[in-house]
Amino acid sequence: MTQPTLAHATEFGRMYSRSLTSAPEVPSITTVIGQEHKDLTGWAGHLATQELIQDDRLAAAVGSASQLKTLARHAASAAERFRDAAAQRGDRVHHYAEQVALRALGTDHEVDTARATLVQHGETAFADRFDEWWDLYGVRPLAAEVTVWNHTIGYAGTLDLIAEIAGRTCVIDFKTKGLDRRGRAKPLSESVVMQLVAGMQAEERLVDAQAGIWEPWPHGQDCLLMAVAVSETEVVPVQATPAALKAHWHKFWALRQVWEHGRRTAEAGPSLRPLAPPPAAASAGATTPTAKAPGGDGVPPVTPAA
Repeated sequence: MTQPTLAHATEFGRMYSRSLTSAPEVPSITTVIGQEHKDLTGWAGHLATQELIQDDRLAAAVGSASQLKTLARHAASAAERFRDAAAQRGDRVHHYAEQVALRALGTDHEVDTARATLVQHGETAFADRFDEWWDLYGVRPLAAEVTVWNHTIGYAGTLDLIAEIAGRTCVIDFKTKGLDRRGRAKPLSESVVMQLVAGMQAEERLVDAQAGIWEPWPHGQDCLLMAVAVSETEVVPVQATPAALKAHWHKFWALRQVWEHGRRTAEAGPSLRPLAPPPAAASAGATTPTAKAPGGDGVPPVTPAA
């Protein structure tokens, strides 16, 4: 998948700059959404257990503490390996989808190379199902991998596809999905609605990364927001329910504030320091002055204890 040219990996997550020569300024859409805590310990534990009981070396390792520890360490990283493999697969499928769009736009593309890469990894079915969906829905791409910016809230991101389908302008996000026990595509997370509505609320789109040229976002609030789950057996397109957009937009705004204040507290430096016991000769009635920290952003002032 094409990496956004203005995206940077930072200690505060992925951030975007205004040009190739400027510093990162705002968080990415996915970084903001990532502020929401999701407890994956149960899932990680399940994968680790499955990895261990399916390991062919387990029977021979029984009775050997050192061998069992080796197998346990390997099993403990099962979730991380699964996540990385899924991300790499998602990149390959996204790259193919992008190349199909570029071909339809009449620009340079690498469709054959992208499909060959999927073939090498035994993932041809993803491309086949994607092609079927593309033709069935009569997708007419307007732009692929579009970098957008919102000044009011302060974020940026790259949208997978802007396309016209049945006369409607659609903001589209592709998600590569595995299969459930019935062989159907696993369901999409509702967090994709935040991703889509943040894209719809863009104020500018990138024209020239080198020169830092942007132009007003040409698509209004009437866009149809579509998430497309691409699996080996089927493609499942879904629409973000219009009635739910306001709530998800407000949630995105709140998570943006969480990111901002997390960055501020990190930049403030250590928040705790050692406290020595009071001098033995201190008068029992002596008091230590307190200092008030000014408030900000509508937050009441804080009076630290002595």
